[in-house]
Amino acid sequence: MLDRPVVFAEPVFAQGRTRLLELLRIHAFAEREVVLSSGQRSNFYIDCKTVSLDAEGSFWIGLLFRRLIDVVAPTAGAVGGLTLGADPLATAVAVQSFQAGRPLHAFIVRKEPKGHGTGQWLETARRLDPARPVVIVEDVVTTGASTIKAIERATASGLTVAAVVALVDRLEGGRAAVEAHAPLVALFDRRDFLP
Repeated sequence: MLDRPVVFAEPVFAQGRTRLLELLRIHAFAEREVVLSSGQRSNFYIDCKTVSLDAEGSFWIGLLFRRLIDVVAPTAGAVGGLTLGADPLATAVAVQSFQAGRPLHAFIVRKEPKGHGTGQWLETARRLDPARPVVIVEDVVTTGASTIKAIERATASGLTVAAVVALVDRLEGGRAAVEAHAPLVALFDRRDFLP
């Protein structure tokens, strides 16, 4: 379990985490009845794409995720996850990693195999070095089902998953399910949004 690595105490990390939480609270969080992608009902919703697709939000996500990956998976060569929530996260990390001088390739795990050509599950798979582990990124972990699907498809494609980095853990059992496959670290959890 990776819960809160020491990097959380670094001043720039703490500043970025504070600002990203502010953006998520303002633009992504809503207290209302919803049905989640897991099929579960909930009295709150966090639509992380409203922040991950925002210029400032993408900047902070890329910076914070890249720094976490430097700590929890320093030998990683790529970052990706299940489309659509992971797409802007992986791209933000790839851009920040290039700027930091330690480029990580981004990849996308499809929900269904490509319907033509190679029929592949992973986009940019041929650019990935199977000798280097990858990190799966996720916007919100509830049951962990989509994260596990991404892990399984990456593994079936010959990759080794070193860790999972998520924006939000809803604390609804997903962590234990995911950690049966790979360690998980989340920037935030439900306690950051609900009293």
